[in-house]
Formats: sequence, structure tokens, C-alpha cells
Amino acid sequence: MKRFVPFMKSDPLVSVVRLSGVIAGAGRGGVLNDSATAPMIERAFRRGRPVAVAMVINSPGGSPAQSSLIAARIKRLSAENKVPVHAFVEDVAASGGYWLACAANRIWIDAHSILGSIGVISASFGLQDFIARFGIERRVHTAGKDKSMLDPFCPERPEDVERLHSIQRQIHDSFIAHVKASRGERLADDEDLFTGDFWVGEKAVSLGLADGLGHVNPKMKELYGEKTRFAVYGPKRNIWQRFGVRAVDEVAAALDARTIWARYGL
Repeated sequence: MKRFVPFMKSDPLVSVVRLSGVIAGAGRGGVLNDSATAPMIERAFRRGRPVAVAMVINSPGGSPAQSSLIAARIKRLSAENKVPVHAFVEDVAASGGYWLACAANRIWIDAHSILGSIGVISASFGLQDFIARFGIERRVHTAGKDKSMLDPFCPERPEDVERLHSIQRQIHDSFIAHVKASRGERLADDEDLFTGDFWVGEKAVSLGLADGLGHVNPKMKELYGEKTRFAVYGPKRNIWQRFGVRAVDEVAAALDARTIWARYGL
């Protein structure tokens, strides 16, 4: 009641934002992207004058662009509202998931959390021999010789692979710069940090990828007092999701997500 009484000091409020799932572009259900997360992140920083925002992260990564957009929004709102951000990792914050964690001032993990995978990956199939076996002819007409680059139904061209590697190196360099800017001198001097490898629990802490072990409620009460209150924000589900109905694109997204989660044994 006292938070409604004028001139009476309220107990500290921590906004808790849950960021769970694969990171992918808009138009697909059940994934994280800037469009879907923006409303809840904005509310978390601006409602009730929180003393801190706690991001609870459970993501194996995904789109570099969407990871960057979400992280940039979090950092901007933190600076504008002068509210510190703490990231709490559940099962995994890998690749784009770790990009999100690095938007926080401090990163806390479970003893079994997986962190890292600071790299860039692209995967496809080569199906030219398969279609040839069944007498299928691939017909592609382009204006621009590189318009059909890395077509899975055509033999791979060395110049296409080099072009892809060049793009990956640019994204990887940006990822590394983001991590270094966030973690600074806390990062260990270890050449394996940016190879795409990942680590668990205390090892991730010793490498400077996280600040320590801790779970959201006890850690926030330790930092801001035993009377700390929590306001939890999550993505809003549409009416069909509330009744358990999943669109075709959501089923496809779920299958893609299972493949990404499987890289970390989850």
C-alpha cells in the first residue's frame, strides 16, 4: 500500500524481462526479434521507476541483425533512464544469445549455463547431384552474375564461398567488438574466446564471459535489498496462441529452432 502514499519511500522495484527462444526476423511466431520484444523492453524501463532491469536469457542465437537491434535498444534505454541492466542466463546464451547478454552491465549465470559461441555460421545443402539423378534440370535466369550466389541446386563456385567468408568475417569482427566493448578488461587473454567455442558455468566466469553465479531473485535482493519487488514482462501471445493453435510458419520455425538448440545438447 505504501507505494501509493505520497512522500513515502517505496520498496525497490526490479523489472524482469524474459528473452527466450531463437532470434529471427519478423513474421515468424515463437521467436525473438526487435519488433516483438520492443514493447515489453520499453515498458520494463519506464514503468514504476525500476532501480534495475533484469534480463532472463535463454537463447541459442540466430539472426545477427536482430541480436544487434535488440541489444542496442536495451543499451539505449539503460543510458536514457540511468537504469543498470543485469543479465541472468538460464540454459544457454550462445551466439546471438550472448550478444544480448553483453547488452547488460553484469552477467550472472547458473553453474550449468552454456555461454559463448562467438562466431558466425552459415549452413546449406548441395543438391545438384540429387536432381541430376532424377533428370531434373535447374533453370535460373538472372540480371547480374552473382544474383544466384550459393544456389543449392548448382555446383558451388569458389568465388561465392570466398564472398560468403568475407561477409562472415565482417559480422564476426562486429560481434567481437561488441563483446570487448561490453566486457572490457574482465575478458581473459585467451585466443579461443572468439573461435566459436562455448563454455559452462565457472569456466565461463573464469574467462570473463560472465561476472559470477547467481539467480535473478536472490541476486537482485542481495544487491538492492530484501524488500525488492519484481515486475515481470514477457511477450504477448495472440488469440490463437492462447488457445494452443499454431500457424504453419510457427511449426516450421519450431523445427528450425530445434536444430539450433541441438547444437548445445538441449
